[in-house]
Amino acid sequence: MRKAIVWLALWSCSHASWAFQDSHTPPVLPAVGTVQVAFTPGDDAAALVIAAIRDARRQIRIQAFSFTHRAIADVLIAAHQRGVDVALIADSEQTDRISTSVVRHMAAAGVPVYLDAGHASAHNKIMIIDANSAPVVITGSYNFTHAAQYRNAENLLILRGNPALAQAYAVNWRYHREHATALNP
Repeated sequence: MRKAIVWLALWSCSHASWAFQDSHTPPVLPAVGTVQVAFTPGDDAAALVIAAIRDARRQIRIQAFSFTHRAIADVLIAAHQRGVDVALIADSEQTDRISTSVVRHMAAAGVPVYLDAGHASAHNKIMIIDANSAPVVITGSYNFTHAAQYRNAENLLILRGNPALAQAYAVNWRYHREHATALNP
């Protein structure tokens, strides 16, 4: 298993630009691990996200378009305070436009926050948890907002135990981090 992880890390570094070149075909990754699905309104997607964050041991990387869900923000802050390496990339325009955004709250609590203004919309809604150990990828249409939980028709996927998928998302997160600007609290 360790040999496979080392190989994957080397492959990820040598193919780090795969997701960003128009002429390159994105990889097909193995379907391993488990998939949990939630649909809102109805399913408590926020509780699933919060539980996954509470289980994090080493690192959480987040990309958010709109982020107003205070309970999710607070559990991320708590993870940061217990020593988990937490970092957020948020859409610059949404952070400034939405008065109930929790992005600045997270920055004020010491979580490194970066604003991505390099696109018409930084529309990713993902979390990568413990990519190098017990990988979890959270994705879907679900924004980390109360509207996504209670009013919108949204979907959420929690993909556990797929190192190749977690590394692909981590490479993409790092790509966006490179052109994002740090938000000073």
